[in-house]
Amino acid sequence: MKKTLLFLSLLITLHSQSQSVFGYWYGNANVKTNSSANNYLVELVLLPEKGYVKAVLNYYFKSSYRSIQVKGNYDAATRQLSLYNIPIPYYGSGAAFEVDCIMNMRGTLRAAKAGSNLVGEFISLPQYKYTCTNINFNLKLNAGISKKDSVLQAIREYKESYQVWKPSNTDTLVAVNINQRKVVNYVIENEFKERENVVTDEIEVASDSLKIDFYDNGEVDGDSISVFFNTKLIAFHQKLSTRSVHFNIVLEPQQEINELTMFADNLGAIPPNTALMIIDDGKKKFNVRLSSSLTKNATVKIKRKK
Repeated sequence: MKKTLLFLSLLITLHSQSQSVFGYWYGNANVKTNSSANNYLVELVLLPEKGYVKAVLNYYFKSSYRSIQVKGNYDAATRQLSLYNIPIPYYGSGAAFEVDCIMNMRGTLRAAKAGSNLVGEFISLPQYKYTCTNINFNLKLNAGISKKDSVLQAIREYKESYQVWKPSNTDTLVAVNINQRKVVNYVIENEFKERENVVTDEIEVASDSLKIDFYDNGEVDGDSISVFFNTKLIAFHQKLSTRSVHFNIVLEPQQEINELTMFADNLGAIPPNTALMIIDDGKKKFNVRLSSSLTKNATVKIKRKK
């Protein structure tokens, strides 16, 4: 009787383990088009909690690396994993991640004696579906390093000890790199003209080339911004977080004063829309706190020292 109970207990344990998505997963994701050869190398660290799943998702696209924290759900009965609101670079963009697609990740666990796989798709949110193509993925469990201590450390430190790729600080400091070029969004451009531009600060810089980073100022609450440089739209619908939205800006020499303006796409969960902007001219860093609303834009005037 004891042997029977022990055998049943072992079967239940093995069955339970086979249903789990806990651990380190590696593989690739491919754009779902007939003509595209673009693909993403993917590393996923999963830690199921009571009622939800914590995860760190890393991917390598073209020549750039990104690491992000995500959350979702896992249904052990159906073996369905769902992770939400993941920024994935548009497959047609350059290595600088000019365009993001916000996607949900839907996967199915396939467990077998030979190994376990997560198979599924990154699926575009409705507002991106006409631009962003769904991306198929196939990830394999690396049982060798899927140890509890390793996974807990990866989730806690938000940087893996067992990364497939070793990115530089430049790769991991920013969430989005945006090139200085005019982009088109007629709705935002028209609304921008209707709002009042409020000058928040005026600074003098020592260089024509500036590094500019936007962060959420305080609690991350879903603030989204668009950015104008000298009244030209250069980025739109950028979510603010603890990781920066990064710009490399060259001042226009024919203008005595250049203007950088933050336009509020929304007010987040805690109005108004606030951001910390850091301007680096190579010699000095300027910290500027911006606040914008649905009626007012926040503008910083930038002047080159003579």
